[in-house]
Amino acid sequence: MSRLWKIAGINFDHMHMGDLLRMAHEHPEAEIVGICDAQPARMQWSIEQFGLMPDRVFTDPRACLEQTRPDLVILCPATAHHAEWTERVAPFGAHVLVEKPFAASVAEADRMIAALAATGRQLVINWPLRWVASHVTAKRLLDEGLIGALTEVHYYDGNRGPLYHTADKIELEPAAADKAASWWYQREHGGGSLLDYLGYGVTLGTWFHNGRRPVEITTVVDQTPGLEVDEHSITVARYDCGLSKFETRWGTFTDPWTHQPQPKCGFVLKGTDGTISSYDYEATVRVQTRRNPAGEDLPVDELRPPFQNPIQYTLHCLAEGLPADGPLSPATSRIGQEIVDAAVRSAAEKRTVSLKP
Repeated sequence: MSRLWKIAGINFDHMHMGDLLRMAHEHPEAEIVGICDAQPARMQWSIEQFGLMPDRVFTDPRACLEQTRPDLVILCPATAHHAEWTERVAPFGAHVLVEKPFAASVAEADRMIAALAATGRQLVINWPLRWVASHVTAKRLLDEGLIGALTEVHYYDGNRGPLYHTADKIELEPAAADKAASWWYQREHGGGSLLDYLGYGVTLGTWFHNGRRPVEITTVVDQTPGLEVDEHSITVARYDCGLSKFETRWGTFTDPWTHQPQPKCGFVLKGTDGTISSYDYEATVRVQTRRNPAGEDLPVDELRPPFQNPIQYTLHCLAEGLPADGPLSPATSRIGQEIVDAAVRSAAEKRTVSLKP
């Protein structure tokens, strides 16, 4: 028999909280039992969208956890506070789903892993690009050997900027002063396009590479006057099989979920026997092989439950007693975090950084 999973959403720093709560609201075996944020105004949209009664709305996380006793907690704090919030929530015995990125450093990621290991509950890290059909299709084609052994991953991704949209991709028109007031543009809170988007590229890149780690990292970031974080970064990763490139951008000409900008957002994968172009939200992937070097467009796979979104998938894993795998697993995400840490160090020190074996 199926069960009803109790879900609480705590800390609304990241606008993706609204998207994740919508997935929970629409899941037939899930119930939103509580939401919590120190700033009540940030919860108002969710209260209205999901019809939440006052007894399910909290500003004190301890009260929320003690009174609702959730099975799963969704956490969406600012990047630099992921470890702190995971450690606050873990003792209450819930599984934890943290919205990307994993953390601001490997040390903080390890604190998160340890906090959940102590309770025997699962830690899951959500990367929304994992649920884009084109990238799922590219991974399947890779695993089937269509383009031989993977040698290069080329990634470019971002959007107009984090202040241009909110949950459900509702568009905003930010004022220039909004940057100064937003955690997204504050170094101490883990702001910047590198920490926002590089984790996507290198974590899914690790998934495409089946867990292979690069040997060394070289990263350059822009240095915009008046900003203390980057809006553009380029990382070159040297693997034992070749070079890969990961580029992050706040300030694309358009948002990829509305109109693909140029350069297009997504991945290009090169193998020993072919290539795959997998762009965000597109209905086809383009494949070149030795049999057809001119290339062809293949339709993307249709994603079916429970593999359409992170709430479906996480509840499926919990129900079946399975660990999360791929990019959502702490193991894969930790390799991605190692690469991000090296990139941050490389950019700061303006040199190539080696990854320890």
